[in-house]
Amino acid sequence: MADSTSPTPAVLLPQSEIDRINAELARRIAPVIDDDTVAAVLLTGGLWFGSDLTRALYREGRNVKFDAVWMSSYGDEKQSRGKITVRAPFQRPMEGKTVLLIDDVLDSGLSLAEAVRITKEAGAARVLTCVFARKPCEHERMEPDFVGWEAPARFLVGYGLDHQGGMRGLPDICALD
Repeated sequence: MADSTSPTPAVLLPQSEIDRINAELARRIAPVIDDDTVAAVLLTGGLWFGSDLTRALYREGRNVKFDAVWMSSYGDEKQSRGKITVRAPFQRPMEGKTVLLIDDVLDSGLSLAEAVRITKEAGAARVLTCVFARKPCEHERMEPDFVGWEAPARFLVGYGLDHQGGMRGLPDICALD
């Protein structure tokens, strides 16, 4: 049940559109990876997208390996703290592998850039990056290889995106501002 004191999230992207975007991303990614690829999700927010994307890749004929790295830059704030905390590293070896890093949203780019660095340090032969949403940014940042949705410069919740740990389970992507 929703907290009546919280602002009501405004739906920006319904679940049906999220499903369509995931299917399209999988069609674009499948030809450039193989079944030995490790799909590595950035936790915690990327878990929903990573789960859906790896299933969509399976439907496109790719049965990738799965791993995760647990990182955070927001904490309970609405903006990045400007530093990355790695809470848990990869569980499987990355040496010589193609790794597809999967994240929910590219905002400042700090988390994804740090994940790329960690993955290369772990010996990956090739690192590809995929984000569900890319928000506008005034400063230079890394560019992901695959982007699902050009998001507005708003505070997003739902589909893994949270506000102080809550609202991740909303099936749609919503604005909370």
